[in-house]
Amino acid sequence: MFTIFGFYKFQKINNLKKNQKILSNLLANNNINGSLIISKEGLNGSICGINKDIKTTIIRLKKILNIKEFDSFNNSKSEFKPFHKPKVKIKNEVVPMDLKISKRIKQKNTHIDPTKWNKLIKKKETLLLDARKPFEHKVGSFKKSVNPNIGNFRDFPKYLKKLKKDQPIAMFCTGGIRCEKASVYLEKKGFKNIYQLKGGILNYLKKIKQKNSLWKGECFVFDNRVSLKHGLVQGTYSICGGCRQPISVKDKKSKRYEEGVTCPNCFDKLSKNQKSRFRMRQSQIYKAKLSGKKYNFQKEFN
Repeated sequence: MFTIFGFYKFQKINNLKKNQKILSNLLANNNINGSLIISKEGLNGSICGINKDIKTTIIRLKKILNIKEFDSFNNSKSEFKPFHKPKVKIKNEVVPMDLKISKRIKQKNTHIDPTKWNKLIKKKETLLLDARKPFEHKVGSFKKSVNPNIGNFRDFPKYLKKLKKDQPIAMFCTGGIRCEKASVYLEKKGFKNIYQLKGGILNYLKKIKQKNSLWKGECFVFDNRVSLKHGLVQGTYSICGGCRQPISVKDKKSKRYEEGVTCPNCFDKLSKNQKSRFRMRQSQIYKAKLSGKKYNFQKEFN
């Protein structure tokens, strides 16, 4: 059984290239897969490995970057490693929004615990804002939530300008980091009643039982598990080999679905040449499976 540990920290980080090399070695030496994004404003990561290696890595990582506590973190379990390899990337921002944060994010605590979240979002005056991309929203979301329907998070501030400054706004995203940056933007623009789900959707699905939940569907995650359900158990979604979008069990029953090639989302968008190449790739995957070998595009799970 493997542990998946997600976390972020907004804190000034210097010597990015030097730290990139140190952190890359740290992951490799501890058999850890996953990704770390470091920037001058902080750190965002999602890593996996056996539990003792994760613990060792986190202790060492905190010492390297002089971090006392993460702003937020979550952990879950998986029977396979949902990341193929370790990556450490240097970015201008931990979340691309053209808004850099150099100091501690929040002066007042507006992070709402999952146990109190339902009460907040049930209020008629509360705008429930899903701060994720449209395809994530489609996989699952809170009932009556609104999605900005933007493809790039950098466009999020344009949407936020349309909101009323005196309206209570409850934001949520997968792990919380996108809401952190969005809330900073809103506060700078004079919004007074901004709230965010503490620890994001993953924390909610872990803490709140399904019978008491206001969540509908599954939660998309950016790893080979694809989606998670209540209790953070693996969901039912998979990834289309053609468009790399999440597809449901229902999508797979469509005449427009062909494993590794197309799905209802991309059937009319892909050229004949693209479909031919994808079929050839899928054929190689089938042959590799029959011979018991791994192939570059083969998932790490059945």
